[in-house]
Amino acid sequence: MAGDCELAIVLSVVPLDHPEARDLERKHIAEMGYRYGGAGPGPLHGRDFEAPGGCFVVVHADGAAVGCGGFRYLKPEIAEIKRMYVDDAVRGRGVGRRILASLEERAEAAGYSEAWLETGTEQPEAVSLYRSAGYRPIAAYGEFQHDDRCRCFARTLGS
Repeated sequence: MAGDCELAIVLSVVPLDHPEARDLERKHIAEMGYRYGGAGPGPLHGRDFEAPGGCFVVVHADGAAVGCGGFRYLKPEIAEIKRMYVDDAVRGRGVGRRILASLEERAEAAGYSEAWLETGTEQPEAVSLYRSAGYRPIAAYGEFQHDDRCRCFARTLGS
């Protein structure tokens, strides 16, 4: 990847079971295992990210798959953002923000009015991204709701 020049990225909607998507998901799980200890989160079911209620995207920069994320149905009118991941080589260059914005647009187009997500204290850069994008803290839910390091956020879409 080029140093400080602007990245030429291509964001593509793919099935979660696409090889690049699953490879990025494995990297995300491994990183979460390293940051929090243990095995990390469990793998997701591809069918949860199929249209019309879900979507998964992979980002390529200079031809390499460098990021991903998706949303799925959580509750009526609420999409859950999952597996936001950006490779170390391109972090801090706006890739995560572009993924998040794309997922929010697509979730709103799919009929959702709110997006929720789960992150944690060992991911300060993620917490910073979500807060700067207008997410507000909500009560813990999901796979890690009983872990004191769990942090959950929500944002009204279209605002």
